Amino acid sequence: MASYSGCFFVVTLTVLSQFLLTSALANREFIDANCQRVKNKPFCVETLTTYPPASSATGLLPLAEAVLGLAITHSEKTAVFAAEVAKKDATLKTSFNESHNAYVGIVASLKSAKLELVDSPDTANYDVMVSGDEIRRVRGLVEKNTDPSSKTLMEMTLQMEKLLDLAAGATDAVDDDDENLHRRA
Repeated sequence: MASYSGCFFVVTLTVLSQFLLTSALANREFIDANCQRVKNKPFCVETLTTYPPASSATGLLPLAEAVLGLAITHSEKTAVFAAEVAKKDATLKTSFNESHNAYVGIVASLKSAKLELVDSPDTANYDVMVSGDEIRRVRGLVEKNTDPSSKTLMEMTLQMEKLLDLAAGATDAVDDDDENLHRRA
């Protein structure tokens, strides 16, 4: 009886591992399709393979939704940080209020992109790209400052720049996939 249960365990483990390997390879295919469209491929691969919603995506659309979700979360946290510093530091109030407003605009654009992804991926891609204007605005407001809060906001902004690149790649991949589907139909 022990050998039967041991054999059953080995067979089950073998089948399960093949399923998981096949699933991981398929997910990696979507990640690779996204990362071919970005400036910093190593960052893209590392970020998407370690972010569970992205690494478990079952297609380009779910991957794009995960990437946009990650970018939204980061931009919301950055907006909160900028607002808190603006309240606490009078010398930084103006630039951090403007930075906060820029990040609120980024959040709105990314949320809009996420909603438009299914019906109009090219419009979603445009919304992501427009967010780059807001990033350049924030950089202009704080990049020359030497205080710790400005340095932190600058680090968060550089990270946001990378995430926007991933989001642009993801929406572009969905748009290309959508165009290919229409050509085949």
